[in-house]
Amino acid sequence: MKSSRMTTYILVAMVLGIAAGGLIHSQFADPAVHKLFAGYIGIGSTIFLRLIKMIIGPLVFSTLVVGIGHMSDAGAVGRVGGKAMLWFVSASLVSLTLGLILVDLFQPGAGVHKIVAGVSSGIDAHAMTLDGFIKHVFPDSAVRPMVDNEILQIVIFSIFFGVACASMGSRARLVLEAIEGLSHIILTVTGYVMKLAPLAVFCAMSATIATNGLGILLNYAKFMGEFYFGLVCLWLVLIAVGFSILGPRVRHLIALVREPFLLAFSTASSEAAYPKMLEQLAKFPISRKISSFVLPLGYSFNLDGTMMYCTFASVFIAQAYDIPLSLGTQIAMLLTLMLTSKGVAGVPRASLVVIAATLGQFGLPEEGLLLILGIDTFLDMGRSATNVIGNSLATAVVAKWEGQLVLDEDSVEMIEEMEPA
Repeated sequence: MKSSRMTTYILVAMVLGIAAGGLIHSQFADPAVHKLFAGYIGIGSTIFLRLIKMIIGPLVFSTLVVGIGHMSDAGAVGRVGGKAMLWFVSASLVSLTLGLILVDLFQPGAGVHKIVAGVSSGIDAHAMTLDGFIKHVFPDSAVRPMVDNEILQIVIFSIFFGVACASMGSRARLVLEAIEGLSHIILTVTGYVMKLAPLAVFCAMSATIATNGLGILLNYAKFMGEFYFGLVCLWLVLIAVGFSILGPRVRHLIALVREPFLLAFSTASSEAAYPKMLEQLAKFPISRKISSFVLPLGYSFNLDGTMMYCTFASVFIAQAYDIPLSLGTQIAMLLTLMLTSKGVAGVPRASLVVIAATLGQFGLPEEGLLLILGIDTFLDMGRSATNVIGNSLATAVVAKWEGQLVLDEDSVEMIEEMEPA
């Protein structure tokens, strides 16, 4: 199925889902009915997301091992990883700083005048420990990360496995060929699963709107509008930096990731877009050995949308409770978020866990999370879509630095013309 056609289907499904959810919410006043409808209609998106999670582990392992196994030496792995981390750290600092500047400029929490009531937010911040970070990064089993879809742990094991294959040369050739065959099979399975994307988008949007209604968007219009404006600014900054490195071809890259962008936005899940991102980046074209290495790392270390949200939400809560934060305190908060946000990528509602830990560390009321808990899904949609843009640009830039982008514009146009309708 041609990419532009699938993009159209996803957009139509998103609009129909919003309409269906809004109709249910307006026609039935009983919240129990809303919850019942969301439970049943949400089955479609649940099936899709579970199928995506089913293939992510084998996909990351097979593509990464094959990519590293075909590298000339282990030093190439360290070089690519180092360049990727350079981009990740720089992009994270830009995202955090931009969020801090905009929340101070807009003052979305001013005038709320909340009073501390000692209510629990229900968010567990205990995952923010050094021990938790180590256990999240380094696996104690080769199988459990596959079962739990711990992408970073799969990456660690795959790096060791791939480097060992590369060092063994011809003796590991049969193993590499078998794993390469596995990667092609998983990519074919991915194509089958992605055909369900429009249905999943319709179900996800219907369930979300039916439960919350369109009214919640109006109530939080100022906060959401300013946050999404910040995301757009971040997109422009990232694309501008990408243009300075990739040149005009950055436009082709943005066009390619349009479908995974919409998929991540409508399902509020970065994972849902991962297989499609891998496929689209290959059309840029980016070597699979680069994309299969940088993308999984990006899912743990380069969540640009989440970075911006962490500073934006934390300072918003302080403003809502009329707690002044000095410039020094805000900078300390930024640096703290820079470190702590890297340790909980695999934790459910990771951004809320990070914010909860940050609030406690700086003496801010954790119950402030309740102010944004109701609209977190809508905010997560923007964060997830932004992560797609950030990781796509990161992969392309690292490929450029590694000399992997060799086609000119005429070659790119030829590839596009050869794509099946």
